[in-house]
Amino acid sequence: MSKINEKTIIEAIRKDLGLPEESNSLKEAYVTQAKVFNLPTELLSNKTKQAHQQIFENYVETLNRVSAELDTADRDNANSDDSVYRSLKIDETFNLNAAFFHALYFENISKPNSTITMDSLPFLRLERDFGTFDAWQKDFIACAMSARNGWAITVYNGFLNRYMNVVVDLNSNNVPINSYPVIVMDVWEHSYYRDYLDDRKTYVFAMMKELNWDKIEDRFRKAERLSKVLR
Repeated sequence: MSKINEKTIIEAIRKDLGLPEESNSLKEAYVTQAKVFNLPTELLSNKTKQAHQQIFENYVETLNRVSAELDTADRDNANSDDSVYRSLKIDETFNLNAAFFHALYFENISKPNSTITMDSLPFLRLERDFGTFDAWQKDFIACAMSARNGWAITVYNGFLNRYMNVVVDLNSNNVPINSYPVIVMDVWEHSYYRDYLDDRKTYVFAMMKELNWDKIEDRFRKAERLSKVLR
């Protein structure tokens, strides 16, 4: 009895479903664009702001290139030991997270007149899930100090139906599934070393003083809508 390979099986399934013959490429590449962020904060130098913007743009450029290369990647020979397809998929997640984490970070920092009221949605939800707003701050700072070149992020988790703080190493390690980010802090060394050297804690305190709670509240409102769908 002859062995039927995977490609033959796929073609047979497509025929049974009445689908056209398989193309050599998916043609599903997506393109993202890097927004230019003008940060008014004086707690970061202009050189740091400019360098960080360039890093963000490089991640977006790489993500777009990886997306295009995935269209024609060899899926027939994909394997867990060493394959182009595996490498591209890992690179896709790494650069996708890096690009969007940076955008979220830039959006939620650098508001010199930062204020949060006790009746605002972020305050109420963080107080509910952490006991007190101060307890959230303490836990968030602990996450920022614990990341190994990575991120401290407050997320809404759809499985737990609550907000939680998470430690992300690099851009793609330890990201919990079914989580929607609402507060994002970059603690890669490139985000602070020029201005704060190895004093990460002072940098984190500085950025938290100028969190943009208006932007953050918009994210909490979206998370609340998600919570109704995910229950």
